[in-house]
Amino acid sequence: MRIGVASDHGGFDLKVKLVALLKTAGYEVKDFGAYQLNTDDDYPDFVIPMSEAVANGEISRGVAICGSGVGACIAANKIAGVRSALITDSFSARQGVEDDNMNIMCLGGRITGSALAGELVQIFINARFKNEERFLRRLNKVSVLERNKD
Repeated sequence: MRIGVASDHGGFDLKVKLVALLKTAGYEVKDFGAYQLNTDDDYPDFVIPMSEAVANGEISRGVAICGSGVGACIAANKIAGVRSALITDSFSARQGVEDDNMNIMCLGGRITGSALAGELVQIFINARFKNEERFLRRLNKVSVLERNKD
């Protein structure tokens, strides 16, 4: 599984730790930046390219990190085909994939510690969409909104 990771300055330190953790676990990781700590950078510059890569299938799942995780989540969800959520607990990390086919997990670099973030990312990556009729029906309703937004 190819995992994308993106952050601004608010999530930079956590991103560095998660990239190392994912590589150690044997995942192929594509780092979308930031590549250095710069307090003037902007999360959309990193999160949007990663989100587009998820939407077009270049990567399987993504982890987007900013200070709170909120901005990264808002930006990611602007890309059609992306289903991202701000995750702070193991239930949501699993259920977001199993029921809602979440493909980008957002974290707050100033909120979530690295140990918990590592656990949440592992849960997110290991979870599988249930592909049941009720979940497909709900996803289809969201997809219709994406197609009709213009």
